[in-house]
Parts: sequence; C-alpha cells; structure tokens
Amino acid sequence: MMGDFLLATPVLRALRRKFPSARLGVLVRDEFAGILVNNPFVDEILVLQKTLNQWDPAKLLKLFSGLYRKWDLAVVLNTVSHSLSSDILAGLSGSRIIVGSAARRFEGCSRNFFYNLEAPEHAGPRHQTDRNLDIVRYIGADTEDRSELMRLDESESRAAARQYPLLRSDPARPVVAMHIGAGKLKNRWPAERFAGLARQLRDREGARIVLCWGPRESDLAAEFSRNVDFDVMKVAPGGLRRLAAFLTMCDLLICNDTGIMHLAASVGVPLVAVFGPTDPVEWKPVGDSFAAVRGADETVGSVTVEEVLQIACAMLRERRNARPAPQKAI
Repeated sequence: MMGDFLLATPVLRALRRKFPSARLGVLVRDEFAGILVNNPFVDEILVLQKTLNQWDPAKLLKLFSGLYRKWDLAVVLNTVSHSLSSDILAGLSGSRIIVGSAARRFEGCSRNFFYNLEAPEHAGPRHQTDRNLDIVRYIGADTEDRSELMRLDESESRAAARQYPLLRSDPARPVVAMHIGAGKLKNRWPAERFAGLARQLRDREGARIVLCWGPRESDLAAEFSRNVDFDVMKVAPGGLRRLAAFLTMCDLLICNDTGIMHLAASVGVPLVAVFGPTDPVEWKPVGDSFAAVRGADETVGSVTVEEVLQIACAMLRERRNARPAPQKAI
C-alpha cells in the first residue's frame, strides 16, 4: 500500500549513507513509481505493472533487463506482509545476498528460505519505519532521519500555484485541506464530522477550507457538501504528485489514517489524522508536525469534533506564530 511504501523510504536514505557509491535500484508497483521521481537516493526505478493487461513485451524486457543484472544485494521489506512474488523477484535479481526480516515466515517453515540473511524481529510495539530500518540495520545501514520522503520539483510547485491562484490570496487566512476518504471503511471518520470541523475552523480561525477525496469517494464528497452551508474549494482526484504539490500550499491537512496522510508527511505538510483500529504509535508519520487523534475504544466513531479541533487550532496558531513579522515601511 502507498503508506507502507512511503514508510519504507528512510531505508533508501540508510542504504545510500552506508553505500555512497553504490547503484541503488527500487522495484515498485506502477501506481507508486511516481513517488520515487527525483528521489536523491535512487539511481534506477524498476516498474512492476499491477495487472496482466498492462504488460507488453517492451515493458517486460525493460523490467527483466534491469532486474537480472547480478545485483550484489537485494533487500526485501517483508514487515507488513510477506509476498512470495517479492521473494521470487529478489531471487531473479541474481543478487549474491538477499536480506529480509525473520518475521512473517511462511506456514510450516523454520526460516525464510529465500534469504541469505534474516534480520531479527523486535518484539512488542514498534514504529513501522523502524521495522523496515531494522532489516538494513542488520547489515550496518542506518539513518537518524526517519522522515518519509517524496521530492517535488519547482515546476510542480509552480503548476499548483497557477492552478489554484486564489488559494493564498489572503495570507491572513489559514488554508486547511480536508481529505475525507480512506480505503478501509473502519478508518473513515464520518463525513458530517469533517463538515462540523470545517465550520468550527472557519468560525474560530477564519480558515479557508479545501475538500479532497479519492477516486471512488464522490459519495463522501457529496455528503460533506450537504452538511456545510458555505463555499469550500474542491480538489477533485488526480495524480499523487499533483495532489502532493497542492497540499504544500496548505497550512494544515486533516485526514484519516490512510495513504494520503503519508503522502502529505513526505512533502512536509503539517497534519492531524484520525485513527481507529490501527495504533498511531506504530503508524503515525514520524515528527512533531504530525498529530494523531485515536478513539478511546479504538474506533474512529468515538473521536469527537472538539478533540480534533483543539489540536488543529493549536497547530495553526503555532504555524502562525512561527511566521516572520511583516516589515514596516520606513
């Protein structure tokens, strides 16, 4: 999933630090390949198409010519799930050494037999970023910077500014984006609570509200709209990089525990995320700019508008106070 992949990007930073002159390639599904564009730690992106009808001879040849070139080391990040296809592809890379976690062994197996090296699993709660890093720490690669990373270029930022010229027309008004969807239904905070929060942020902070949603979530956008009595800017679904560039123009994102949370964190956008079944201790983006609110009964339904509002207002005030004071004319 996108969030899992972004949480693994610190591994690339750690490998580059350990092997500064190495050629570093990443095998990634086509839908997430754009995340790696401009990544300073990656030399080659190997793209795996998601479905059979997306393949053609040219794509297959490009993948396998890049994959089977006798790499020295293959790292399999089998921390969220263990994919047999990932193990097979690591084997096809011709790597002399394959390293992965000792966790999630296939049923009936005493070890993960595709790997030359098995990194020990740490027991108990542990942030997913560290679970990924634990695999390369086993071979001496590490980094103090555990932040997720997607690197935008200036042209993408300029394009977002041209597309939404009115967004920053009043610098005194904070811009709050709300992404109201999530792939997992249990992770969705009710749309009417997002709407109630939007009203409160407009009234208390003078916030300008921007609504975002996923490709199959137009019903959520319609429900949100029915529950607000003022105009909000709407950003229809589009590419991941386009959305990330837009989010960098906002002061704050409020979202569910979903991949968009990690996308925003990867480009440094402050956020408040509503958590339910999953534990933010393990899954919230690393950093003080990213806050989480979790239901007391581990459901999103028990998270109140007031709980999220208090944190959002505090973050907006902190951001406002951190801005340099305007210079007085002489």
